[in-house]
Amino acid sequence: MSKLTESAKGVYVIAPTPFDDGGAIDDGSIDTMVEFFLSAGADGLTIMGMMGEAEKLTQDESVAVMTRVMAAVADRVPVIVGVSSPGLASLVGLSRTAMDLGAAGVMVAPTPALRTDAQIKGYFATVADALGPDTPFVLQDFPLATGVRIDASIIIDIIRDHPSCVMLKHEDWPGLSKITALRKTSDEGGRRISILCGNSGLFLPEEMARGADGAMTGFAFPEMMIGVCRHAQAGDHDKARDLFDAYLPMIRYESQPGLGLALRKHVLAHRGIIANAALRRPGPKLAPQDIAEIDALLDRQARRLAALDAASSGTG
Repeated sequence: MSKLTESAKGVYVIAPTPFDDGGAIDDGSIDTMVEFFLSAGADGLTIMGMMGEAEKLTQDESVAVMTRVMAAVADRVPVIVGVSSPGLASLVGLSRTAMDLGAAGVMVAPTPALRTDAQIKGYFATVADALGPDTPFVLQDFPLATGVRIDASIIIDIIRDHPSCVMLKHEDWPGLSKITALRKTSDEGGRRISILCGNSGLFLPEEMARGADGAMTGFAFPEMMIGVCRHAQAGDHDKARDLFDAYLPMIRYESQPGLGLALRKHVLAHRGIIANAALRRPGPKLAPQDIAEIDALLDRQARRLAALDAASSGTG
């Protein structure tokens, strides 16, 4: 597989890690999940991110998940591996293993201890040096989870100083102005990198209009993100928003902090994409009321999509 570059675009689905009821990794569900994402049109996959329960995996399990995903993907799309870790040795070791197994690049979030602009720049300088010039990396900017706020000017400095930083995973909130600032800099002659956006696609139409290249996030219906991005890239922002609107109630519901992954896995299991909705402990379990609300949202979503299809075909 070729390595990740600044030209990456489209949808890189954040893949969950499937488990069985006993908490063991479900290899069969990894295979069916990968096939579904690729058949839906995903341009790439990202594994072992924050929503992949990476912190609950042992080192051996992390390698096993990477190996299984790489085998299932079989070089059809790029795979990015989340390697964030409090320790540099662990981060570098996992990165080397990922690249040896065929990953296109790795994703790194700032450690929560970083507090000043100088510390943030110093950390990513250390990471870039430790990974070396041949390992492209994604800067994950997710202050709601890491507690580290990175100003657009600091990201611009990191991009300028480290050619191996080829992508920003943008999930600041609110953060649309950050996309605008980065694109203004590149339009004026600065280095342009890929910007893929997170936050379950909650602001995807606006992010695409601001100059994002696509999405890197999870959602139980990745076909929404794929359709929105393709319409936006074709310049049809009205179609992008119409499609987004049909899924918005489910996006909103799945975006609940702390419960979102449980909701997403439940719907993925409901759709037959994975066999079991289990999270590895500790993790929340859905109440009957949660499931009833999901069922109601799914029913409403199906009706809205049918109406949208009828309107677009002229049969409504």
